[in-house]
This record gives sequence, C-alpha cells and structure tokens, in this order.
Amino acid sequence: MPDVKRIVCLANSRKLHGRCVAGREWTGGRVGRWIRPVSDRQHQEVSEYERQYEDGSDPQVLDVIDVPVLKPCPGPARYQTENWLLDPQYYWEKVGRLSWFDLPALADAVAPLWLDGHSTYHGLNDKVPEEMADSIGDSLKLVHVDTLDLSVFKPGEAFGNMKRRVQGRFTCAGRWYSLWVTDPVYERRYLAKLDGEYPMGECFLTVSLGEPYGGAVYKLIASIITTERRQRP
Repeated sequence: MPDVKRIVCLANSRKLHGRCVAGREWTGGRVGRWIRPVSDRQHQEVSEYERQYEDGSDPQVLDVIDVPVLKPCPGPARYQTENWLLDPQYYWEKVGRLSWFDLPALADAVAPLWLDGHSTYHGLNDKVPEEMADSIGDSLKLVHVDTLDLSVFKPGEAFGNMKRRVQGRFTCAGRWYSLWVTDPVYERRYLAKLDGEYPMGECFLTVSLGEPYGGAVYKLIASIITTERRQRP
C-alpha cells in the first residue's frame, strides 16, 4: 500500500501537458512541510487522470486532499526537494476544505524569494542562473502581498509572436517582482480581457521555481488566492 500525504492544495498550475500540484501537509490542523506530487515522466507533470477524485473532478486550491505517494522523488531539479512520486493506481480523496482565513497559518516567513538580482527582458527578479540553483534548498513559497497588479500583453510581438501572456507584479520583503502567471484559472480569466493593467488588491500567492530552461531557473506565480475566497469556506 502507498503512503498517504494529507495536504492543503495551494497550487494546481499549468505545466507542459499536465499540471503542477502542490500544497502543505495538514495533520490535525497542524501545518507541515510542502509536498509536490509528481509523475515518473521526464518533466514530472501530473495528468488529469492521475490527479482526479473518484467522481472525476479536479482538485481545487484550498481543498484538503489525501494523496497516495510512493517515495521522495526530487528529480533532475535538486532544489525541488518537495517532490514525491504519486501512485497512479489510486484516486486522490478530498477530505475537507479550508478558507482564506486559514492562509496566514500556511504562509511562509516573509523573506526575499530565493536569489534576486537576475531578470529577464520583461520580468524583474524572475530568474536564477542554473549554476546558482544548487544552493537553493526549496522551490515553493506561499506569500501574502498587499497588492498584485496583473498585466496582459504580447511579450514577443516585436519578433512576430502574437501570443498573449499574463504577468504579475508585487512586492515581497521590500523587493519588487514581475513573474509570469501559470495559474490556469486566472490566466483564462485575464486572457479573456483586453491587453492592459489590472489591479488585484490583497492576495496570497504560491510562487514556484520551475525546472531549468535555457541556463536559468524561473520563478512563477503558480496560484493566486484572492479575498473572494472569504465567501467560499
């Protein structure tokens, strides 16, 4: 029989042909370490079949979930110490749900988001050189921000790429960040709007370090949790 990790889902974000699901252990109301269930595929993304509940529904942010896992599985990105290989033979089970008011207890201590000082053309403090990533011991944070501003635009327009993306700008520990959003709920919601700037107000953000790509590791907004969840216990 597999081991079972009970987690509060804090991200169900877009990743290649699947999702990156992550949360913090939740045992008897006590908060534990971060857990990221992963598959045994090359990039460890989780398919819809692997992450579904028995009724076929998909885990939602703030669900309390029992996830069957087999073993720790950091994978090629050694800083992703939270990874556990899921057992695809078993359904995930929703056993409860938390609310906005539970989030302060789940949040990480206020601190800069890993190593700063390296930015892409459109981003700000949004990447870490791959050779420096081995000094990092984790890859997930839940942070509270007083305000989040979303931008919808075409970052590759000057090169003929008309695809639009969503980027979030916020401060954490007195530092500014501009990171791409991979939360599918908010991506869809804001890609349906015109290009522009959209103030979001107070939020909790799950920020993730992705896999190395092009010689760097990128910081991503994997989940946006807004005050609207005050009404959704």
